[in-house]
Amino acid sequence: MALIAEPSLDLTDDRLAAHNALILAAAQALAGGNNTVIVATGGIAGAILAPDPVLATLPISLMVVGMWIGTLPVGMLAKAFGRRFALQVGSAFGVLSGLISCTAMLSGSFFLLLAGTLCGGLYAAAHQSYRFAATDTASAQFRARAVAWVLAGGIFAAILGPQIVILTKDIWPAYLFAATYLAQSACAFVAAIVLAFLRIPRPAVPRAFADGRPLRDIVGKPRFIVAVACGVASYVMMNVMMTAAPLAMVMCNHSVGEAALGIQWHVIGMYAPSFFIGALIARFGLGAMMASGLVLILAAAVVGLLGTEVWNFWVALALLGVGWNFAFISATTLVTECHGPRERNKVQAFNDFLVFGSMAIGSFSSGALLSRFGWAAVNELVFPVVAAAAVLLFWGTLMRRPSPV
Repeated sequence: MALIAEPSLDLTDDRLAAHNALILAAAQALAGGNNTVIVATGGIAGAILAPDPVLATLPISLMVVGMWIGTLPVGMLAKAFGRRFALQVGSAFGVLSGLISCTAMLSGSFFLLLAGTLCGGLYAAAHQSYRFAATDTASAQFRARAVAWVLAGGIFAAILGPQIVILTKDIWPAYLFAATYLAQSACAFVAAIVLAFLRIPRPAVPRAFADGRPLRDIVGKPRFIVAVACGVASYVMMNVMMTAAPLAMVMCNHSVGEAALGIQWHVIGMYAPSFFIGALIARFGLGAMMASGLVLILAAAVVGLLGTEVWNFWVALALLGVGWNFAFISATTLVTECHGPRERNKVQAFNDFLVFGSMAIGSFSSGALLSRFGWAAVNELVFPVVAAAAVLLFWGTLMRRPSPV
């Protein structure tokens, strides 16, 4: 796929930011389907191919590991060659992810399935940074809205991903999900084409990734600690429950289609509030919205503990998505207040390194919890983690004072 040189522009007003946010939202609609397909199919495909049932969710965990190890390289590529180049390299891994996973199902290879989902995680590391890319040309007042617009593209991913699974899973009857993974590759390829229209100026003078204040001087500030704590808690707990839910539904005698629709409701919950979250942040503040998100994630765990009917799973997953949206968009916006323009790549990449590294640990624990202790244990894990984040949020509120950037 062609990598078109980024224009060197001086325009930094919100017209350019709005243009970029819309382009990134369209790319998110396609790229977000990557995660949705892997989450909806990875545990089930893993159960078919894995040598041990405990390893069934390992493909999803490897996707999260890919997200983790890809965060710093994405930031470095963006610093050296521009945002668009870094994001299109990520799209190339998205194409590879589907092709390798398709081959895994055709050959019955668990190892290839892991390789495919790992590539999917590297792709996810790139498209998770779409939200930060949208702030590169945005004013301080427009940042939250720009992030929300990008994540709103995930609503279409919420529809696209599960429908791809439902419509393609049995095209090759002997090879469940093989055609699904080919469709996943096609979405990544189209997303790369959309990104060609992104217009983020590159610095006139190349700067090192380590430019600006030392990272240690930034990450020790209460504001950054709170942003990371709420980002980690919301994303890790969302991932733990989301990873286990499709396999748990099948274990509870619900169909693959019902599991895929559960993920659809979850992803709609993740992204539908993006249409108004910017206005809510402006009205109530970042702290209040992070707290609201944590409360909704707790509510999702409570609903999950109430039973194993289809409605329990669907409602829990929807609440989980909305809670993630409130907490994570607010935490992302708070991160952008912690750095100056010269520091943005390293600070944003380090934030994602911490968030997705924690996600990787949580994802590995999800499969073991589900296999050994059941769906209830997965939900019970939410309570101490969210409580810890809430304590740090309260501490950060007490400590908050003007901090020079």
